[in-house]
Amino acid sequence: MPSEMSPRAGDGPDENDLPVTRPAWPVTALSAAAQGGLLWVLIAGVLAWRPGPRRRAAARGLVAGAAGMACGHAVKAVVRRPRPPAQSLPAHRALLEQPKSSAFPSTHATTAAAFTVAVGLTSPATGAAIAPLAAAVCYSRLRTRAHWPTDVYGGVAIGAVAGGLVHGRLRRGSTPGK
Repeated sequence: MPSEMSPRAGDGPDENDLPVTRPAWPVTALSAAAQGGLLWVLIAGVLAWRPGPRRRAAARGLVAGAAGMACGHAVKAVVRRPRPPAQSLPAHRALLEQPKSSAFPSTHATTAAAFTVAVGLTSPATGAAIAPLAAAVCYSRLRTRAHWPTDVYGGVAIGAVAGGLVHGRLRRGSTPGK
């Protein structure tokens, strides 16, 4: 709920209950690492190190992440929602690369959710292990003022659907005897 008082510059939340102070460096580093899906490619590489269910989970996660990112960019091109007004705030200036695309949905959140859902459906323990990281990526987009909360929620929803669809399709395609 928006506050009635205007915050001092660089102190506490603004009238939209979004933070204005500079986030801790791990938050901005995580947001930067997830740019373009790089974080998920690195995690998939670690998961694929040995043969078995984790390698399969990594492959499905990568395909789902790419599909989620593509869906997110397609929706962005249609929706064209402006980002939160934050150009002069320390929270936003902490980003290494200032986003220029429209805000809805957050493709960071879309990719994180798609990758995590596909991995989790393939290898539940592995999915549970990386879910907090995906949640932290989503939080980083809010904390750095790159997105409105609904941009992140929408990205997670789109990514979850993409991850589930990709997992289902690849699972059917790998059924023995087909």
